Amino acid sequence: MPKSYSQDLRERVIRAIEMGASRREAADSFDVSVSSAVKWLQRWRESKSAAPKPRGGSVSPLEEHAEEILALVAERPDLILVETVAELRKRRIRTSRSALSRFYARHGITFKKKESASGGAAAGRHRPRAPALDPRTRHA
Repeated sequence: MPKSYSQDLRERVIRAIEMGASRREAADSFDVSVSSAVKWLQRWRESKSAAPKPRGGSVSPLEEHAEEILALVAERPDLILVETVAELRKRRIRTSRSALSRFYARHGITFKKKESASGGAAAGRHRPRAPALDPRTRHA
């Protein structure tokens, strides 16, 4: 996403308009759009500020319940995402898998896969092969 125009540029455009240039002339001379010049001037006249408006910054509703969610994860680290969502809904915390996944990412929570009780991932890899239909096609 592109950055906001500098405070200095905004003030120079406003100053040029107040000195008698039209909005279009000021925009052309400073290489900005006419709509930007118009909006900056309106904002200047309303609030005496040409500063850019804040961008982004939405806050997840889950952040209100961060302590409770983090406590649940610490208490029951074996819960998978869907089970955690179900548990939170029981506690009347509305959420979804995607929202909870983003919450985990923001808080640096990761989950390591567990090895099976039979000795890890390699245990199930080597299974006996099915016999060939014709015994003559077997390779030695």
